[in-house]
Amino acid sequence: MATVLECQKVFKLFGGVLALSNINLRVEAGRILGIIGPNGAGKTTLFNIISGALTPTKGKVFFHGRDISGIGANRICRLGIARTYQLVRPFASLTALQNVLVGVCFGRGSRPRRGQLVPLAMTELEFVGLAAKANHPAANLTLVEKKHLEIARALGTDPSVILLDEVVSGLSPGEAAHVIDTIREIQRRGITVVMIEHVLRVVMELCHSVLVLHFGVQLAYDRPEAVVKDKQVIEAYLGRDEPTSGGPSA
Repeated sequence: MATVLECQKVFKLFGGVLALSNINLRVEAGRILGIIGPNGAGKTTLFNIISGALTPTKGKVFFHGRDISGIGANRICRLGIARTYQLVRPFASLTALQNVLVGVCFGRGSRPRRGQLVPLAMTELEFVGLAAKANHPAANLTLVEKKHLEIARALGTDPSVILLDEVVSGLSPGEAAHVIDTIREIQRRGITVVMIEHVLRVVMELCHSVLVLHFGVQLAYDRPEAVVKDKQVIEAYLGRDEPTSGGPSA
């Protein structure tokens, strides 16, 4: 499979604090990569670098072989990398449809014709199960609905890679199952998924490979079943001798 996203020797310093140190990863098209690690491990910093919100202090990020390091979030989005946020950020005063239209109108490499805008946005709302809430203010949606709205708005940009930041956190088991199904459907559309997640069971269930970060250092990068058996990961992160696929929360 072709490599769609790659980080080469990425470092990030904030003042004198080293937030990321020598991060190397390669994601193949159509696969799902999970990123795990305790709070402060550097997961969101890595997302911010990939999506263009931050520039790496050292190292490079490549998208379809093109160096995109530090070119800016708006340009990276239009190239085909979309993201969601751990704390949902809908435009609260806009309707669900209008929120997705923001992605359709301003996040694509080329803006669709006027007559295509609403149908494209509605397609994504239908995909995440929010078509019936299209004209509801985003502020009135439940947490799981807002998470799905974030996903729909990101998909509205027509990405080839989507970065999902803890889209399962804070949800009930039934709500989480709904989101997991949505992620599977995203992958079936041929979109590459990179996801930060704290629930190890979700990572084991969905991901083809897992990157483990610990205080900004790349502790492990392998298949999920290998990562949970890695002694360094167990000692530094999982904190148990016999991890299971159900696993502790990450």
